[in-house]
Amino acid sequence: MKLLHFADAHIDMANYGRHDPQTGLPLRVLDFLKSLDTIVDAAISEKVDMVIFAGDAYKDRSPAPTFQREWGKRIIRLSQAKIPTLLLVGNHDLSPAMGRAHAIQEFDTLQVPYVRVLQKPEFLTPADLWGLPIQVIAMPWVSRSGLMASIETSAVDVKELFESIETRISDLVEGWMSEADSSLPLIMTAHASVEGAMFGAERMVMLGSDLVLPTSLVKDQRLNYVAMGHIHKPQDVNKGNQPPVIYPGSIERIDFGEAEDKKFFIIAHLEKGKDTVVEWREIDGTRPFIERKVVIRSTENVTAELIHALPTVDRMVDAIVKLTVEYPRELDVLIDENALRKHTECAFEFHLAKRPKTEARVRIPEGQAVSSLSPLELLNQYFESAKIKESDELQRLAREIIAEDELDS
Repeated sequence: MKLLHFADAHIDMANYGRHDPQTGLPLRVLDFLKSLDTIVDAAISEKVDMVIFAGDAYKDRSPAPTFQREWGKRIIRLSQAKIPTLLLVGNHDLSPAMGRAHAIQEFDTLQVPYVRVLQKPEFLTPADLWGLPIQVIAMPWVSRSGLMASIETSAVDVKELFESIETRISDLVEGWMSEADSSLPLIMTAHASVEGAMFGAERMVMLGSDLVLPTSLVKDQRLNYVAMGHIHKPQDVNKGNQPPVIYPGSIERIDFGEAEDKKFFIIAHLEKGKDTVVEWREIDGTRPFIERKVVIRSTENVTAELIHALPTVDRMVDAIVKLTVEYPRELDVLIDENALRKHTECAFEFHLAKRPKTEARVRIPEGQAVSSLSPLELLNQYFESAKIKESDELQRLAREIIAEDELDS
């Protein structure tokens, strides 16, 4: 079996850039569609036996018809090539309201040839998979509220409740594994978090308020491959061991949290009795995200310092660039935003995130009241807290002003 696995397409992410005058589509949407075309082209040209999409076709549950059309065009190409394709429902595809259609419902409703939507936990045999010699355990995204409503339990503690849910899911999958034909490869696909997986920015997924699949469930050696979706950071949660537990990641960078991540789809070679061989196929031409952070402490050459902190012009070409600047609030007037935008005009989009800091208020020593201090003493405390170097000269001037005021009065 030659399997292509990808996930987290989010093709309608249009939070940066302009619209294309020819198609009318946001340019960022065209980025995502270009990556999706790369994946579909690979599936057709390499004649894969099956495609598994592990959830989240769109950014939300109510995609615009235009975006549904573009997603449909790509899936229909797979159907016309007679490539069996499984579409797993992800959390961004699923409506929170009971009885409402999910975002990829139409492929199930219209019974598109060679396309099957996986919208509930189920075990698929060759009879369900167009006669392919393979078995699939499907775990689409199941809402926490839906799980809690469907389970009869007196548990009040959230941790205890999730342990109950986890046990039931494990028992369900264990039953399917026992039922599976040992002479055929067995795949599990799930849109979920796995304990021990890494989000972007190296944040470990731990058991907490969300349901997390236990590692023992996905690393069971009766499985030949685990096709995961939901986490955008590419990784093998069972690296170096069998079965591979793969998050291919999103097909394009969603935000600056993914700036350093390369983008992939997976070609997996499965054969019963042999280790599964995984090929990480990098998606070329994804749009770069570049982020720089600067802390300004001096009043000298502020804009020049910010320009120096930016990447070289050739690196910024067609990239989405973000410059975050922290500075004392009084230096705001020294930041020439027009000059920065002129310098970054080669970028696809430039974001200047200004983070002005206000000095902490002066604290009066404990035991003292403001009314007990003279104006000069209060002024001296302010000079000390503000670390003003010319305080002696300023104090002299203050004494002269106060003395003149007292004479006038």
